[in-house]
Amino acid sequence: MAEQTRSSITVEASPAAVMAVIADFERYPEWTGEVTEAEVLDTDGQGRARQVRLVLDAGAIRDDHTLAYTWTGGSEVSWTLVKSRMLRALDGSYRLTPTAGGTRTEVVYQLTVDVKIPMLGDIKRKAEKVIVDRALDGLRRRVESLNP
Repeated sequence: MAEQTRSSITVEASPAAVMAVIADFERYPEWTGEVTEAEVLDTDGQGRARQVRLVLDAGAIRDDHTLAYTWTGGSEVSWTLVKSRMLRALDGSYRLTPTAGGTRTEVVYQLTVDVKIPMLGDIKRKAEKVIVDRALDGLRRRVESLNP
């Protein structure tokens, strides 16, 4: 059964700077803890990724999967699982909200994971939490290093 994990962080940069890092999939292996490969398979008319293949190594969850992305303006991106060997669901989103006059951004990350193989709920929830926490921390560090 899929359960949702949600967390947030404040980044010292504008929403546009944060979204630029989120949209730069080819660089994910440089700053995410779990993505070891990323390949944009299809883009929309604005050059934003519509489908991305990701190789994930998150301890208990290891997979090669494809996600479909939907972009909502410059403030939100969501994704759904297209295909996977190990996962039934990997759906999530980043929602960006400007704060402090637009110089800081609150990033809310939401993730729903469901695996095909039996896995104890506690182990799955721990893996989800690790993915979310590392993604947010990695995103913050990457954005702030590019926008001092």
